[in-house]
Amino acid sequence: MKPKISVCMATYNGEKYIAEQLNSILKQLAENDEIIVSDDSSTDNTVKILQTYAAKDPRIQLFLYQTFRDPIQNFQNALKKSTGDYIYLSDQDDVWLDNKVNTINTILESYDLVLHDSIVTDENLNITAPSFFKIFGSKKGILKNVIKSSYYGSCMAFRRKILENALPFPKTKEIGQDLWLGLVAELTGKVTLVETPYIYYRRHQNTFTLRGLGGTKRNIFQIIRGRLVMFYELIKFSIRKIGLF
Repeated sequence: MKPKISVCMATYNGEKYIAEQLNSILKQLAENDEIIVSDDSSTDNTVKILQTYAAKDPRIQLFLYQTFRDPIQNFQNALKKSTGDYIYLSDQDDVWLDNKVNTINTILESYDLVLHDSIVTDENLNITAPSFFKIFGSKKGILKNVIKSSYYGSCMAFRRKILENALPFPKTKEIGQDLWLGLVAELTGKVTLVETPYIYYRRHQNTFTLRGLGGTKRNIFQIIRGRLVMFYELIKFSIRKIGLF
């Protein structure tokens, strides 16, 4: 039986690009797949756009008027609502390239989590860098990713068992949902990096994650504190889930 796909998206004031992203995803999904959208009380026309799409396509399930004020918790809400065998994370402002789902699904037959490359663009999809991996030096490895994360959710897909192991997310803003899922996958499953890009990774002034691509950088004390929190959460997880200590 063909695995069911869940695409999980957290939205907030994404009216400018959300339709283009939904179009790029929907054409790649099968009839029994789903897009789970959790919206964190958008104040623009995001909800209206989502409702228009959902009225026409039953694969889109909306969970509106959330009050997390936190993209990590908003993503966790979408993930908890998912029912698929294979789960894809999606930002609200990128564009998926053709054949992403078919290709990544095939790779997920042998791996528990797949991280693929992306083409970095400006807000108008003009290419600014052909490979995100090359900019960030993306690699596997727990220590490497605690120091500098390669796990960007817009480029990730994973088996349901990874989500089950990862929930609930640590109650800290020091570890994003995508990094946590990647670290859990490294501890409990098989991870692979695919150097072919499968999305246009759109960067603009309202993008949530910009560090390393011209965004705000934290001071050394904030960085050290963040790393210590990550190690603490990983040790707790290892003791609780897999008995490493």
